[in-house]
Amino acid sequence: MEWTDDAIVLAARPHGEGGLVVQLLTAEHGRHAGLVRGGASKRQRPVYQPGNGVRATWRGRLAEHLGTVKAELVTGRAGHWIADPLRLAGIAAACAVAEAALPERAPAPAVYRGLLALLEALEREDWGEAYVAWEIALLGELGFGLDLERCAATGRNDRLAWVSPKSGRAVSLSAGAPYAEKLLRLPDFLNGGADVAAGTATGAGPAAASWPDIADGLKLSGHFLERHVFAPHDRQLPPARRRFAERVERAGAE
Repeated sequence: MEWTDDAIVLAARPHGEGGLVVQLLTAEHGRHAGLVRGGASKRQRPVYQPGNGVRATWRGRLAEHLGTVKAELVTGRAGHWIADPLRLAGIAAACAVAEAALPERAPAPAVYRGLLALLEALEREDWGEAYVAWEIALLGELGFGLDLERCAATGRNDRLAWVSPKSGRAVSLSAGAPYAEKLLRLPDFLNGGADVAAGTATGAGPAAASWPDIADGLKLSGHFLERHVFAPHDRQLPPARRRFAERVERAGAE
Protein backbone atom coordinates (compact mmCIF):
# COMPACT_ATOMS: atom_id res chain seq x y z
CA MET A 1 0.00 0.00 0.00
CA GLU A 2 1.19 3.53 -0.69
CA TRP A 3 0.02 7.13 -0.47
CA THR A 4 1.54 10.59 -0.88
CA ASP A 5 0.21 13.59 1.02
CA ASP A 6 1.06 17.03 2.35
CA ALA A 7 1.94 16.84 6.04
CA ILE A 8 3.18 18.69 9.11
CA VAL A 9 5.82 16.98 11.24
CA LEU A 10 4.56 16.53 14.80
CA ALA A 11 7.38 14.49 16.33
CA ALA A 12 10.44 12.37 15.46
CA ARG A 13 11.96 9.84 17.84
CA PRO A 14 15.13 7.69 17.44
CA HIS A 15 14.59 4.11 16.36
CA GLY A 16 17.23 1.43 15.94
CA GLU A 17 20.46 2.17 14.09
CA GLY A 18 20.06 5.70 12.79
CA GLY A 19 16.33 5.57 12.09
CA LEU A 20 13.44 7.74 13.21
CA VAL A 21 9.81 7.01 13.92
CA VAL A 22 7.99 10.14 12.82
CA GLN A 23 4.49 11.33 13.58
CA LEU A 24 2.86 13.38 10.83
CA LEU A 25 -0.40 15.27 10.63
CA THR A 26 -1.44 14.81 7.02
CA ALA A 27 -3.98 16.67 4.95
CA GLU A 28 -6.02 13.57 4.04
CA HIS A 29 -4.82 10.66 6.22
CA GLY A 30 -4.92 12.19 9.72
CA ARG A 31 -2.18 11.61 12.26
CA HIS A 32 0.07 8.95 10.81
CA ALA A 33 3.33 7.37 11.94
CA GLY A 34 6.09 5.82 9.88
CA LEU A 35 9.70 4.70 10.00
CA VAL A 36 12.30 6.86 8.31
CA ARG A 37 15.36 4.74 7.58
CA GLY A 38 18.49 6.82 8.10
CA GLY A 39 16.35 9.67 9.37
CA ALA A 40 18.80 10.53 12.16
CA SER A 41 21.55 11.38 9.68
CA LYS A 42 22.83 14.95 9.38
CA ARG A 43 21.24 15.21 5.96
CA GLN A 44 17.78 13.95 6.87
CA ARG A 45 17.32 14.98 10.52
CA PRO A 46 16.63 18.69 9.76
CA VAL A 47 13.67 17.65 7.58
CA TYR A 48 11.86 16.00 10.49
CA GLN A 49 11.69 18.88 12.95
CA PRO A 50 8.29 19.59 14.57
CA GLY A 51 6.34 22.17 12.63
CA ASN A 52 8.07 21.59 9.31
CA GLY A 53 5.88 21.19 6.25
CA VAL A 54 6.74 18.18 4.08
CA ARG A 55 5.51 16.19 1.11
CA ALA A 56 5.47 12.66 2.47
CA THR A 57 5.12 9.21 0.92
CA TRP A 58 4.11 6.30 3.14
CA ARG A 59 4.53 2.66 2.12
CA GLY A 60 3.46 -0.49 3.95
CA ARG A 61 2.64 -4.07 3.03
CA LEU A 62 -0.59 -3.85 5.05
CA ALA A 63 -2.56 -0.79 6.13
CA GLU A 64 -2.12 -1.63 9.83
CA HIS A 65 1.69 -1.86 9.58
CA LEU A 66 3.95 0.96 10.77
CA GLY A 67 5.34 1.29 7.26
CA THR A 68 8.07 3.57 6.03
CA VAL A 69 8.08 7.28 5.25
CA LYS A 70 10.12 9.32 2.82
CA ALA A 71 9.59 13.07 2.79
CA GLU A 72 10.76 16.18 1.02
CA LEU A 73 10.99 19.44 2.94
CA VAL A 74 8.53 22.07 1.73
CA THR A 75 8.59 24.63 4.57
CA GLY A 76 11.29 24.66 7.24
CA ARG A 77 9.72 26.45 10.18
CA ALA A 78 11.89 25.19 13.05
CA GLY A 79 15.04 26.69 11.59
CA HIS A 80 13.26 29.91 10.64
CA TRP A 81 12.35 30.64 14.28
CA ILE A 82 15.53 29.35 15.91
CA ALA A 83 16.23 32.79 17.42
CA ASP A 84 12.72 33.18 18.88
CA PRO A 85 12.31 30.82 21.87
CA LEU A 86 8.68 31.78 22.51
CA ARG A 87 7.54 31.03 18.97
CA LEU A 88 9.57 27.81 18.99
CA ALA A 89 7.84 26.84 22.23
CA GLY A 90 4.49 27.55 20.58
CA ILE A 91 5.35 25.27 17.65
CA ALA A 92 6.45 22.51 20.00
CA ALA A 93 3.29 22.89 22.09
CA ALA A 94 0.88 22.79 19.16
CA CYS A 95 2.59 19.76 17.62
CA ALA A 96 2.64 17.92 20.96
CA VAL A 97 -1.05 18.63 21.60
CA ALA A 98 -2.01 17.47 18.10
CA GLU A 99 0.03 14.28 18.46
CA ALA A 100 -1.43 13.46 21.88
CA ALA A 101 -5.04 14.44 21.20
CA LEU A 102 -5.73 13.06 17.73
CA PRO A 103 -6.61 9.41 17.10
CA GLU A 104 -4.17 7.71 14.77
CA ARG A 105 -5.06 7.45 11.07
CA ALA A 106 -8.44 9.17 11.44
CA PRO A 107 -8.77 11.89 8.77
CA ALA A 108 -8.84 15.36 10.37
CA PRO A 109 -8.68 17.85 7.49
CA ALA A 110 -10.01 20.79 9.54
CA VAL A 111 -7.39 20.24 12.25
CA TYR A 112 -4.68 20.04 9.59
CA ARG A 113 -5.86 23.29 8.00
CA GLY A 114 -6.10 24.94 11.40
CA LEU A 115 -2.58 23.91 12.41
CA LEU A 116 -1.25 25.06 9.05
CA ALA A 117 -2.98 28.43 9.55
CA LEU A 118 -1.51 28.69 13.03
CA LEU A 119 2.01 27.99 11.79
CA GLU A 120 1.58 30.62 9.08
CA ALA A 121 0.24 33.06 11.72
CA LEU A 122 3.65 32.95 13.44
CA GLU A 123 4.64 35.68 11.00
CA ARG A 124 2.10 38.02 12.62
CA GLU A 125 2.12 39.83 15.94
CA ASP A 126 -1.21 38.26 16.95
CA TRP A 127 0.08 34.69 16.70
CA GLY A 128 -0.58 34.06 20.40
CA GLU A 129 -4.28 34.68 19.83
CA ALA A 130 -4.21 32.30 16.89
CA TYR A 131 -2.64 29.62 19.09
CA VAL A 132 -5.42 29.81 21.70
CA ALA A 133 -8.12 29.87 19.04
CA TRP A 134 -6.56 26.79 17.41
CA GLU A 135 -6.78 24.81 20.65
CA ILE A 136 -10.42 25.84 21.07
CA ALA A 137 -11.09 24.81 17.47
CA LEU A 138 -9.38 21.47 18.17
CA LEU A 139 -11.73 20.91 21.11
CA GLY A 140 -14.64 21.51 18.76
CA GLU A 141 -13.32 19.04 16.20
CA LEU A 142 -12.97 16.42 18.93
CA GLY A 143 -16.59 16.93 19.99
CA PHE A 144 -16.04 19.22 22.99
CA GLY A 145 -16.86 22.62 21.55
CA LEU A 146 -17.19 25.66 23.80
CA ASP A 147 -20.07 28.12 23.55
CA LEU A 148 -18.43 31.54 23.69
CA GLU A 149 -21.06 33.46 21.75
CA ARG A 150 -23.73 34.21 24.38
CA CYS A 151 -24.22 34.23 28.13
CA ALA A 152 -25.39 30.94 29.61
CA ALA A 153 -27.48 32.82 32.17
CA THR A 154 -29.04 35.63 30.09
CA GLY A 155 -28.81 34.36 26.51
CA ARG A 156 -27.28 37.67 25.39
CA ASN A 157 -23.81 38.30 23.98
CA ASP A 158 -23.03 41.61 25.69
CA ARG A 159 -20.03 41.99 28.03
CA LEU A 160 -19.06 38.33 28.11
CA ALA A 161 -16.28 37.97 30.67
CA TRP A 162 -16.17 34.43 32.02
CA VAL A 163 -16.53 30.77 31.06
CA SER A 164 -18.01 28.04 33.23
CA PRO A 165 -15.33 25.39 33.88
CA LYS A 166 -18.06 22.73 33.88
CA SER A 167 -20.29 23.58 30.94
CA GLY A 168 -17.82 25.44 28.72
CA ARG A 169 -20.40 28.21 28.21
CA ALA A 170 -19.69 31.93 28.40
CA VAL A 171 -21.07 34.07 31.24
CA SER A 172 -21.58 37.83 31.22
CA LEU A 173 -19.73 40.18 33.56
CA SER A 174 -22.80 40.96 35.67
CA ALA A 175 -24.16 37.39 35.84
CA GLY A 176 -20.77 35.92 36.71
CA ALA A 177 -19.61 38.51 39.24
CA PRO A 178 -20.87 36.63 42.32
CA TYR A 179 -19.05 33.46 41.14
CA ALA A 180 -15.91 35.04 39.68
CA GLU A 181 -13.50 32.94 41.75
CA LYS A 182 -15.00 29.74 40.35
CA LEU A 183 -15.06 30.84 36.69
CA LEU A 184 -12.42 30.98 33.97
CA ARG A 185 -11.66 34.40 32.52
CA LEU A 186 -12.67 34.92 28.90
CA PRO A 187 -10.10 37.15 27.13
CA ASP A 188 -11.52 39.92 24.98
CA PHE A 189 -9.97 38.48 21.82
CA LEU A 190 -12.15 35.35 22.17
CA ASN A 191 -15.41 37.23 22.56
CA GLY A 192 -17.76 35.87 19.91
CA GLY A 193 -16.03 32.49 19.56
CA ALA A 194 -13.31 31.18 17.25
CA ASP A 195 -13.16 30.28 13.57
CA VAL A 196 -12.74 26.50 13.58
CA ALA A 197 -11.62 26.15 10.00
CA ALA A 198 -8.95 28.82 10.05
CA GLY A 199 -7.92 28.40 13.67
CA THR A 200 -7.74 32.15 14.28
CA ALA A 201 -9.79 34.37 16.57
CA THR A 202 -12.78 36.10 15.03
CA GLY A 203 -11.95 39.73 14.44
CA ALA A 204 -8.25 39.31 15.25
CA GLY A 205 -6.39 42.24 13.73
CA PRO A 206 -2.85 43.54 13.61
CA ALA A 207 -3.01 44.80 17.23
CA ALA A 208 -2.06 41.76 19.30
CA ALA A 209 -3.60 40.93 22.65
CA SER A 210 -1.44 41.28 25.74
CA TRP A 211 0.52 38.31 27.04
CA PRO A 212 -1.61 38.19 30.23
CA ASP A 213 -4.67 37.83 27.97
CA ILE A 214 -2.94 35.05 26.02
CA ALA A 215 -2.08 33.36 29.33
CA ASP A 216 -5.75 33.47 30.34
CA GLY A 217 -6.68 32.00 26.97
CA LEU A 218 -4.22 29.15 27.47
CA LYS A 219 -5.68 28.47 30.94
CA LEU A 220 -9.12 28.31 29.35
CA SER A 221 -8.27 25.96 26.49
CA GLY A 222 -5.88 23.94 28.65
CA HIS A 223 -8.56 23.33 31.28
CA PHE A 224 -10.94 21.79 28.75
CA LEU A 225 -8.22 19.82 26.96
CA GLU A 226 -7.27 18.24 30.27
CA ARG A 227 -10.88 17.70 31.35
CA HIS A 228 -12.24 16.20 28.13
CA VAL A 229 -9.28 14.88 26.12
CA PHE A 230 -6.50 13.82 28.47
CA ALA A 231 -7.94 13.12 31.95
CA PRO A 232 -10.31 10.37 30.70
CA HIS A 233 -7.17 8.48 29.63
CA ASP A 234 -5.26 9.25 32.84
CA ARG A 235 -2.97 11.69 31.03
CA GLN A 236 -2.04 15.33 31.43
CA LEU A 237 -1.29 18.12 29.00
CA PRO A 238 1.95 17.33 27.14
CA PRO A 239 5.10 18.74 28.81
CA ALA A 240 5.79 20.96 25.77
CA ARG A 241 2.36 22.54 26.21
CA ARG A 242 2.95 23.19 29.92
CA ARG A 243 6.37 24.74 29.18
CA PHE A 244 4.80 27.02 26.58
CA ALA A 245 2.18 28.24 29.06
CA GLU A 246 4.93 28.94 31.59
CA ARG A 247 6.88 30.97 29.02
CA VAL A 248 3.77 33.00 28.19
CA GLU A 249 3.19 33.64 31.91
CA ARG A 250 6.74 34.95 32.22
CA ALA A 251 6.33 37.13 29.13
CA GLY A 252 3.23 38.64 30.70
CA ALA A 253 5.09 39.39 33.91
CA GLU A 254 7.94 41.24 32.19
